[in-house]
Amino acid sequence: MDNLIANLLGTVVIALIIWWFWYSKPEAKKLKDSVIDILVDNGVYEPSRIEIEVGKKISLRFLRKDASPCAEKVVFEDFDISTDLPLNEIKDIEITPDKPGEYRFTCQMQMYQGSLVVK
Repeated sequence: MDNLIANLLGTVVIALIIWWFWYSKPEAKKLKDSVIDILVDNGVYEPSRIEIEVGKKISLRFLRKDASPCAEKVVFEDFDISTDLPLNEIKDIEITPDKPGEYRFTCQMQMYQGSLVVK
């Protein structure tokens, strides 16, 4: 009986982890002007989901507070952008998406993840 309870609890924990890392999506922050501030800290981008319009030039202003080596770089693979993020300094990245879609941005090891939703 104890094995059954342990297996059930383990299955529930695994399901929650899978949902959290692969299926949950935070509410998108909608662009109100042409600059969005993104904090890189504690293993996440905040906000991690940003909604913008097609053809609108934006500046993503990253501020890295996390000293982890994983946070040293941000990569926008679909836009062919890979930029170093200096610790405790602001780094602006300008993007003008020309077609709708959802575009990921990550650290170089893809552990920190965010998305740019273009409508």
